[in-house]
Amino acid sequence: KPACELLKPLYEELKKQVLKADYIQVDETTLPVINKQNHKAVKEYLWIVRAVMDGLVFFHYDDGSRSQETAWKLLQTFKGYLQSDGYSAYNAFDGTKDVCLIACLAHIRRHMELALDENRSLAEYALKQIQELYHIEQIADARKLDAQGRCALRQRLATPILDSFEKWVEQTYGKVPPRSRMGQAITYTYPLWPRMKNYLKDGNLKIDNNLAENAIRPLTLSRKNFLFCGNHEAAENTAIICSLLATCKAQEINPREWLNDVIAKLPYYLEKDSGKNVRELLPDVWKLEKSNTNPIGV
Repeated sequence: KPACELLKPLYEELKKQVLKADYIQVDETTLPVINKQNHKAVKEYLWIVRAVMDGLVFFHYDDGSRSQETAWKLLQTFKGYLQSDGYSAYNAFDGTKDVCLIACLAHIRRHMELALDENRSLAEYALKQIQELYHIEQIADARKLDAQGRCALRQRLATPILDSFEKWVEQTYGKVPPRSRMGQAITYTYPLWPRMKNYLKDGNLKIDNNLAENAIRPLTLSRKNFLFCGNHEAAENTAIICSLLATCKAQEINPREWLNDVIAKLPYYLEKDSGKNVRELLPDVWKLEKSNTNPIGV
C-alpha cells in the first residue's frame, strides 16, 4: 500500500499522457473483489486504455463499474481514434465531433467462429473474407510499408472486400433465425461495420484491438494467483501497479530495474518546489534517458 501511494502521482501522469494521445484502444476485464456484506468475491471490472503509438497503458477502476457513464467520465477529454469491441458503453462517443470509433475485426471473427458448427457454409464464407482482410495486413508487413503506404494498400485492396461483405451481411440476415449463432454473429457485426471501415482512414490504425487484449493477459494470469482483491482500495492499487508494469512491458524495459530506480527518485520529485516533473520517470522517458546516458558500446 505505501508503494502504491508513492506511485499514484506517476499513475495519474500516465493516465494524462495516454488520454492526450490521438489513438487509443479500450477494453475491460473482470476483477474479483470481496464484498464484505455478502462475504464473497464479486465480479467487478477494470478498464484498460492503451495509447497505441506511444506504448503507454493504464488500468482504471471505478468501484468496479462497467457502465456507459464510467466510460464517458474516463474518456470525455479524449480526442482522436478510439478502438474497441462492440460493447454498448462506447456508443456514447458515436457521432461525436472529436472521436472516431474503430471496430475490432478479431471480435467479429470470434462471433463468426462460434457459428461454424451450426452453419458451416455461411460461417466459412464470412471467415474467408475476414482472412483476406488480415492477409492484406500481412502483405503490408512483409513490404514494410509506412503508414501512408499501408493506407493506400488498404484503400485499393480492402475497400472492395469490406463493401462486398457488408452487402452479404445485409442479404444473409433475413435468411437465418435471429437467435441462431449466425443470426447473433450478424446482429453483432452489422452495426459495427461502419466503424470497421474507419480503419481505412489511417495506416497507423490497427485492424483489431489485440494490443489492448495483450496488455490484459498478464492480469488474467495473475488472477489465478491472487484470487481476489480484499476491497475497492486494493482494486485501485492493483490498477496502479498493473498500469505501470504493463507500460514497462510495452516499452520493453525491465520492470524491476525501472521500479527500483523510480521508487528511489520519486520522493525528491514529489517535494514541494522541487522543480521536477514526474513525467520524466514514466517508462518511455526513463528508457530514452537511460539509452542516452548508457549508449551501446560504452
